[in-house]
Amino acid sequence: MPAPRKYPDELRERAVRMVRERNERGAIRRVADQLDINPETLRSWVRQAQVDDGERAGTTTEQAEESKQLRKQLAEAERANEILRAASVFFASMPR
Repeated sequence: MPAPRKYPDELRERAVRMVRERNERGAIRRVADQLDINPETLRSWVRQAQVDDGERAGTTTEQAEESKQLRKQLAEAERANEILRAASVFFASMPR
């Protein structure tokens, strides 16, 4: 189970919007101080929003989530295959 998020999504969206609206040097630090958020945390939120909006290269939030789900499905399929292999070996070794 993932750790709970420290900041609510609404605060995250508001902070990113505020930084983008200011569009000035030092906006991240000022908004972070105003909302009591770590500036590096806010900086990463802004970068991810830029990636999600196609303004910056990188993995979008949607792509990351899809990749996570696919890795989970692959792990489940690999476990199922291992069980089937073990069952196959077991039944092949039984006398007829």
